[in-house]
Amino acid sequence: MSAVGLALTGAIELVLALITHSVGLLGDALHNLSDVSTSALVFLGFAVSKKPPSARYPYGYERAEDIAGLGVALVIWASALFAGVESYRKLVGHGQTTHLGVGMVGAALGIVGNQVVARYKARVGRRIQSATLQADARHSWLDALSSLGALIGLVVVALGYRIGDPIAGFAVTLFILHVGYEVTTELVHHLMDGVDPETLHVGKAAAEVVPGVLEADLAGRWTGRTLRLDVEARLDPGATMAEAEAVGRQVETAVLDAVEEARQVRFIARADAQR
Repeated sequence: MSAVGLALTGAIELVLALITHSVGLLGDALHNLSDVSTSALVFLGFAVSKKPPSARYPYGYERAEDIAGLGVALVIWASALFAGVESYRKLVGHGQTTHLGVGMVGAALGIVGNQVVARYKARVGRRIQSATLQADARHSWLDALSSLGALIGLVVVALGYRIGDPIAGFAVTLFILHVGYEVTTELVHHLMDGVDPETLHVGKAAAEVVPGVLEADLAGRWTGRTLRLDVEARLDPGATMAEAEAVGRQVETAVLDAVEEARQVRFIARADAQR
């Protein structure tokens, strides 16, 4: 859905950029069109991640979504490079920007289109707990700001300052670079199994209120949209294996209820905790 919306927005902006010779609008159009490819990559990552576990990949294919996210980041960095080069060429080449009213309409379309797509992707990303899709939603939201930059540049040109358009192009480039940094940082955090310490604290507190648990330690990792938590608990030394198993089931349920993001919890009793 987002790919279709961005394709229409970017294509219209590209045509208007070629008519007006506006590098600010061109950079924004290319950015929106690059988002189409990133949406396609995310879609492909989702499709692969749905494959069931196999003998070779016993934890499944959910990390395919994060790998797709790396493709998203590469496209963003490439679009920033292109937009920057075109803005520089416009600045030193003293090119003219024409049909300013048409260009302003295109920039306004970019603002509206990106806002609609960003809200849609953010809502779906939160519902399915997808860091990649939520990062892509932030990307689209910032794209609306880059469209605003292109619009301001055209307004400045209309006021008689030719340099307004290449400056707007550089501003758009900076927005793209910022988005690239944000998206890349989030993906690396995911791939490095980074988990919010507050999430682990909440899970630990939930485990330790279960009767029979003396102390609990939590560790976690993300595989795609799945947060897997390991709960290592110290039980009463006099607990039997049957009692430890019953406590384990209660701990797993309590942690799943407390940590909204968690989709899998594994209970591990200390070696000296049961007989």
